[in-house]
Amino acid sequence: MEDLHDRVERFVREHDLIEPGDDVTCLVSGGADSTCLWHLLDSLGYRVSALHVNHRLRGAESDEDARFCAQVLGAEVVELDGRGLSEAGLREQRRSVSRDRLRATGHTASDQVETIVYRLVSRGAATGMAPRSDDGVVHPLLPLWREETEKYCRAADLEFRVDSSNADTKRGLIREEILPLLRRLHPAADENLLQALDSRETMPPALAELLAAPVGSKRVDLGGGLQAVREHERLWLEQGPVDLAGEIHWGDWTIRSELAGLRVRGWRPGDRLAGRRRKIQDVFVDAKVPRSEREAWPLVVRGDEVVAVPGIVEHPEVHAVRN
Repeated sequence: MEDLHDRVERFVREHDLIEPGDDVTCLVSGGADSTCLWHLLDSLGYRVSALHVNHRLRGAESDEDARFCAQVLGAEVVELDGRGLSEAGLREQRRSVSRDRLRATGHTASDQVETIVYRLVSRGAATGMAPRSDDGVVHPLLPLWREETEKYCRAADLEFRVDSSNADTKRGLIREEILPLLRRLHPAADENLLQALDSRETMPPALAELLAAPVGSKRVDLGGGLQAVREHERLWLEQGPVDLAGEIHWGDWTIRSELAGLRVRGWRPGDRLAGRRRKIQDVFVDAKVPRSEREAWPLVVRGDEVVAVPGIVEHPEVHAVRN
């Protein structure tokens, strides 16, 4: 069990999922994975709480799951009507709760493999779950297999529930029918499918998923203050907002100000100058800034308002020099 602790802690640190000793709310179903998550994170020194959403879809069985989570895991139970919702709809309903907290799920490497298979079939792309989802939910157990979480619970003498409806889901179909057939083709099918993600080790999973997603507008956080932004067929990297406290460096710019509440970030479609109707895009066009340079050009903002565009639109108390 010590090896499991080390693997999870190393994964959490590597992907900066939870600050040491920080608060984290485990989204629990009562199954082995989420029960393992709840217990293991607590043993690693995090301040753990639990939250269970009861969709009331399985009558007495759903109520028993909720009772178990409340009594055994100390979970807060939220009841939501999930009737008529798809699997994706139920997932969104669960994740709509307590967005003001850092939340974690018990998804494992086994879930990752099932996700890869589903997305290969439905999207034609070998993508999986990122360590941190777009909505901020973290997945600390991705380095563990489902069999390991069950073994952990038994070794720690932890009870857990088994959801009888799992087999009726798309994930259940992959788990119960498709993967066993793939293992007949090759006994290491699960590990080899997981390596489909490793083959893109130079590309963060969130960025790979962004590239594989249907054409549209989306941004993902790559960590370290860096974001990837996609606008239909265009893709660029953008540094996240940085507090302008004294002096900062942004690319080849040095920007300085003593005004409180200012930040520096990249241009976003729709940005306008503070108190004016003029679009920043038009400012760039008038200043003959090449399209290829616009995403990297710094903007000084207060809230959502652009107060200065270094080198183009000045502010008396913002000083910017291009090195």
